Parts: sequence; C-alpha cells; structure tokens
Amino acid sequence: MYVSVVRRPEPLPADARYTTNRPPLLPSPLAKLPLGAVQPLGWLARQLELMAEGMTGHLEELSPFLAPENGWLGGDREGWEEQAYWFRGFYDLAALTGDARLSAIADRWIEAVLGSQDADGYFGARYHKAVAGQNGQVVCDLWPHMIMLDAVIHHHERTGDPRVIPFLSRFFAFCRDLPDERFVPEPRPGFGGWKPFVQWARAGDMLPHLYWLYNRTGEGWLLDLARRFYQRIAPPVSEWLSDHIVDFTQRFQYAGTYMAQAGDPWYLARSEYWYAQHLGTWGQQPRGIFGADERIRSGKVDPRQGFETCGMVEFAKSFYLLGRLTGDPLYADRCEDVMLNHFPSASTPDLKALHYLTAANQPQLDAGEQHDFYNRGRQVSYSPHIYRCCQHNVAMGWPWYVQNLWQAAADGGLVAWMYAASRVAAQVGASGETVVIESRTDYPFRGGVELAIEAARPVTFPLYLRVPRWCRGFHVRLNGERVAAEPAPGTYLRLEREWRAGDRVALEMDMAVSLTRWPRNGSVTVDRGPLSYSVRIGERWQRCGGTDEWPEWEVYPATPWNYGLCLEGADPAAGLAVVDRGEVAAQPWTLEDAPIEIRATAKRLPGWRILENQTVDEVPVGPARSDEPEEEITLIPLGCARLRMSCLPVIADGLEAQPWEGSRPRNHFAYD
Repeated sequence: MYVSVVRRPEPLPADARYTTNRPPLLPSPLAKLPLGAVQPLGWLARQLELMAEGMTGHLEELSPFLAPENGWLGGDREGWEEQAYWFRGFYDLAALTGDARLSAIADRWIEAVLGSQDADGYFGARYHKAVAGQNGQVVCDLWPHMIMLDAVIHHHERTGDPRVIPFLSRFFAFCRDLPDERFVPEPRPGFGGWKPFVQWARAGDMLPHLYWLYNRTGEGWLLDLARRFYQRIAPPVSEWLSDHIVDFTQRFQYAGTYMAQAGDPWYLARSEYWYAQHLGTWGQQPRGIFGADERIRSGKVDPRQGFETCGMVEFAKSFYLLGRLTGDPLYADRCEDVMLNHFPSASTPDLKALHYLTAANQPQLDAGEQHDFYNRGRQVSYSPHIYRCCQHNVAMGWPWYVQNLWQAAADGGLVAWMYAASRVAAQVGASGETVVIESRTDYPFRGGVELAIEAARPVTFPLYLRVPRWCRGFHVRLNGERVAAEPAPGTYLRLEREWRAGDRVALEMDMAVSLTRWPRNGSVTVDRGPLSYSVRIGERWQRCGGTDEWPEWEVYPATPWNYGLCLEGADPAAGLAVVDRGEVAAQPWTLEDAPIEIRATAKRLPGWRILENQTVDEVPVGPARSDEPEEEITLIPLGCARLRMSCLPVIADGLEAQPWEGSRPRNHFAYD
C-alpha cells in the first residue's frame, strides 16, 4: 500500500469514466459523480424523507408559482426563478428517494421543459424571451434558464437522455446569436422593473453549464460564449462586491470558476479576496454566515443580523463548484459549516415550513414585522406559504449535499469529500471497475467513520480521506491495523492499494472543545468538531396562521437565554464538559434529540433583552460584569437550536469588566 499526505488530488486531463475539463480548460482534480451514485443513510436519508413528506414534496399544492398555468409548463404566465429554484432540487429529491409520486411529478416537469424549445433554441416561458420596458428597451431574460439547466443536466447524468445535449447546443446557439443590446444588458433608466436585470449580476451562473457541454462536445464557440457571459457580469457594487446576500454568495465564486478558462491563478485569488473581505467585516458570527438580512448595512454586524436561507444553499453550491475545480478541502469545510450549523434550523423539524432569516443570536421567532432587518414584514416565523424565493430554493439543500459527499478523482480514485452515513457506487482504477463503499458514521456529532468496501474483484485505486481543518488528530486503521500517517488539517490522506471486498477503513477524528473569540465585541462561541453550540433555550411553539394541514408557527423562549460564560484559567475550554446522549435519532436536528450537549458555567445578564422591535439587543462588549449567581447551563449544536444564542459575552470581575444595562445611544461628536 502507498500512503501519502497530499494537499489535493492531482489534476489530470479529461477522464473517460467521469468527464472532467478538456483543453484548453485547466484540468480539474475532482469530478462530480452522477445523480444517484451517492445514496444517503442515517439521519441524512431521513432529511430527504421529510422533504418528500413536507413542504418541498407538496409545493405544487402550496405555491401559486407552481400552478399549471405557469410558463414553464406551457401556460401564459411568467415562469421565472421560483419554479426553477424548486425543480432543480425537487428533481434530485425524486431521484434519490425513488418516491413514485415525486417521480411522476418530476417526469411531467422535465418533459414540459424539454418540450418547450422553439426552433431558434429558446426554451421556457415565452414571457421572458423579449421583455419590453416602459422606456422601449427589450431584454431577453436568461436568469431563469441558468437555474433550470441544473435540473436538465442532472437529468442527463441520471438517464443519459439523448435529447439533452442537442437541446443545450440549440439553446446556447440562441444565446450566442442574441444582439448585444438584448444579451445580459445593463438596465437603462425608466425600464420600470428589476427582474430582467438579475441576470446582469448573476451571469456567471451560466459558466458551469457551458463548460459541462464543452467537455462533452469540444465545440470551441461554447468557450467564446462563456467569455461573453463572464465579461457581461455587472461590476462590483461597492468595495464589498455586492450588498445583496444571494448575489454575493453566487458572485464571489465567478472569478474562481472562470479561472478554468482564463488559466491564471489570480482569478481564484480574486474570489478568495472577495470572500475574506466580506466575511471579515460582516461575518461576525460562527460557521460562515454573515449579517445581511437581504442586504448588508452600515453598522449592522452584530450576530443578531439574519442570513437568508437562499444564501445557505447558494453558498453551498459555490463551494461545490470551487471544490471540484481546485480540489481544495477548504471548500468542503465551508460547506459543512453552513449546512450542518445553520441550514437545519432554517426549517421546522418536520420540514413542513421554513423561515427567511436565520441568525446566530435569535432567541425569539415571532410574526412581528418591525425587526431590525433590511426588509420589514415577517422574516423569522415559520411558514410554508410566504417566503417566495427561499420557499422554492430550499429544495436544493439536502439533495445537493448528498451528491457532493463523494467525488471522483481524476487519477481514478475516490474522494471522501464530506462525511455522512452514505453508500457510493463508482468506477475506479485503470480498468473502471465498479466499487461500492458504505460509510457508517454519526458524523457530525461524533468523529468515528467506518468505510466498508464492496467489490466484485480486487481493484487498485487511491482512496482520499479529507482531514477537516478543525481536526488536530486524524487516526486511520485499515482492517484493524494502524496506518502510520499524521496528516495535517486541511489535507487528504491518500491510500492507494489493491482493494478487496470486505476491506474496512476506520477513521477517528478527535473532536476537542474549543472557543472562537470574536474580536469586534470579545464574545465567544463554543465549538466542537464541525459544529458550534448555542444556549439550550426551551421552546414554546404558537400557531400564527396557515391551515390545519400546513400551519405557520412562532417560537418563543420558555427558559432564560441571556447568559454570559464564566471562563477561567489558561485553557478556558477545559471547564466545558461534553455529554454524549447516546444513539443519534432519525431526526437529530431538534432541541429534544440533540445527540451531544456541553455543560458550561454561566451568569445571567438581566439587562440583555429583546427590544421593542422584537429584535434581541446587540451583544454587550466584554468582558461583562454580572452580580447574578453562577449557573450550569446546557449548550446544544446550532443546527438543533431554532432559538439560538451562540455569541456570548465573557463574564469577569476585574477592573475591565463593565455592567451591562442594555443598549445605549451611540456617541456622536459635533464640530463647530
């Protein structure tokens, strides 16, 4: 066996097993496995079942956008982003669950999409082919197509449908032949609507589709068209690239994606610049979200500021794309951060409703309309009815996460890119033999993973095991024997050997408790492994609308939440005790079934409260003084906490500690 530690798999030319980049595109180290190659097990499989039973699986009954007369199904109404958002996740959900009802719906929709193409190559709702503004400007709106093509491509991956490649070629020829004034145009004054110009900010979403088709046909004009799309992307809105949350989660990766064509590493560096600059200022809360509640605003950097559910799934999509292009395990870490800490809390435990905004500090989810968010109106109560874009786009979340657990390596290997209970079937090695690997694990709650190999005959290939950036102890055994390697965080352990049926690889990732100290206000977040933790707040659920079958919910705190942590000694985390509650429930992302708890010593801060606008007060700048008695409190994983307080002040008694009496007016200096 050959054992090595690598920063990333070696990028190699196009692979016959799984299509990767062909010249002149940069060779890519990883390739996506086809839809269905990875099947979820354990709690992740249960999320898909709940989606099928819940809002996503029944959204045709709930959303007026999915009515039969919508433009995607041939009706005379618009067929814009809402339908495409839903369908690209729904199609994959139907395929992964094998649910007959869902599959029938998916078949009906994909046939309508493929059957809608005009002779000139345009497809979809007629409404968007030539949208006329009040000023006479005429725009072809390609944004909804950028979304729907995800479903069309996944359909081809799954079925090999021979209609898809000609369908895409004709559509891109239509795009190629659009005159400049109609091709991803900048808005002119007086147009009278914003929808046709979303594509101006998000034109880079077309690049992966063009590269996908080019890698299968080799037609050079597709790269010319990709360059045209890239060059039409709107310039940065400000020094933050974009002030809009979803725009940013998509736009930051465009330069990195285009690096495949441009060939210059500066393009990836540009993406990383935008990401680091944005998160460094607005990301003052754990695990990769930032305060935007639709848009970033000056001074609104406290962890009470919300993060849109659409932003979670779009961030994850961007990380998948950059991860495959670069092979860098950093993007898997970032994806786990968002999807395992924030995404579960965006929905009710039964996945029958969601809310628009999730924050790191959010001790009340009410139906009020005056929160300190960019948008007024209901934003944080749970509903299956009112959150237009997120209501549909949430469908992409878990199905895409499943598909990206494993990646194909360009050298014929297989990459455990993210960890969850699953079963993958893939072609590996020089001969393209099919192997099956079953992953048995309680990750992310525990650090143990067992990989069981199934193969019809012995086959040689490399198996890559990602070492998460939080992991300071990564131990591997092969068939019970310790593998002599000490891989550093942010690398892969590469095991190349002749694998046989019955081989077992056992991983153990040390999950030490640690603290993140936020420099802006001195608050701390408790971390363990891939998860951050929140104060356990009792929940009082109260119906606020909807129907008996599809209700809407507010959630109010039933126990105190306004705590600061008492941390002592050179290693403050040493005073935090981990409590393992045993078997992981089928749906572990709940207050009651949180598999791991952490006990901490804390004091209440009575002046820290929910304000008149129903928004929690800002985190007091620490260290904070409290005359309240010490208490033992319980912390649970953020993803289990609908009510959440995860950025907590540090309690101290020294000269630097200040009593906290609630928000005070900011000082303003006047000059004569």
